[in-house]
Amino acid sequence: MFNVLESLMFGFEEIVKYYIIRRVLLVGSIISGIWILLGWFLWDKIISTSSAFIDLLPFSMLRFNGATIISTFFWFCVVLITFALLITFFGNLLLEKYSKERYSAITLLLALGSAVFWGVVWFFYEDSFHGIFVNLLNWLPFETVEKGISYLLGLYFIYNGIIVSLVLVTSFFSESTLSLVQKNNFPYDNLLDEDKVKLTKKRVFDICLYFIISVAVFPLLFIPVVNFIVQLGLWIWLLKDILVFDTVSLWIDAKHQNGIAKHKVALYVIATMSALFNFIPVLNLFGPVFGEMAMFYYFKELREEVYLQE
Repeated sequence: MFNVLESLMFGFEEIVKYYIIRRVLLVGSIISGIWILLGWFLWDKIISTSSAFIDLLPFSMLRFNGATIISTFFWFCVVLITFALLITFFGNLLLEKYSKERYSAITLLLALGSAVFWGVVWFFYEDSFHGIFVNLLNWLPFETVEKGISYLLGLYFIYNGIIVSLVLVTSFFSESTLSLVQKNNFPYDNLLDEDKVKLTKKRVFDICLYFIISVAVFPLLFIPVVNFIVQLGLWIWLLKDILVFDTVSLWIDAKHQNGIAKHKVALYVIATMSALFNFIPVLNLFGPVFGEMAMFYYFKELREEVYLQE
């Protein structure tokens, strides 16, 4: 467990470095822009798809859980607005006072602080917010409610597309990114060559399976608490399955990789921490990179133990 904590700390230390933040924000902006454009051109098809799912639900379930979805979406927007205002008013002042490294770390802390603050507010006033949205949905005609929830589900599809794309892009460029991390932190350790064909097949398989399972469990997203567990579980599985293959192959050769099987709990802990990033605006861009850095360090520390087992 100590190695897990060390790995998580290494991941946090790396993602606040300026060159990592610059890469993440650049890639995140491009991917988000692409998905926004796709959403713009395919919006009608997205809405028709989400409406088809909604038609399968009774109005009572749609109304009650629709209020939860609206409340969550409202929280997400408030966090983003708060973070944007903090950067607008204090960004230049912080940049003048601190180095780029410190400024990067403070920026991420502001995003986390905004999420925590409004999370506490929502925790204590959840019933009030939920009641307001339920009353609103009761007052509106069914067609309006259905259309409104369809729009929010459309945004959910786009957001999920951004998350999955970030994982995929992080995975494809893992070797170049982690080579840079290795040179900066472990210059006397040599990395192994990846089996790119095998890794590509694994990535494609995992992404396809993720979307198939997501469609199969879609009705569960309308059940409070269960929806959170299901979505978190899907993200954890995707991150673990893809990032483990990316990072272990750089430190441990194929014939010794069976030795990592007994470390599944540790890897799931790292993947869980990475997946939790996806629930926080702005920080969601850093989830895959954080997980990749933490697993990279974990397998480096595990390498000697695995080889000694032979």
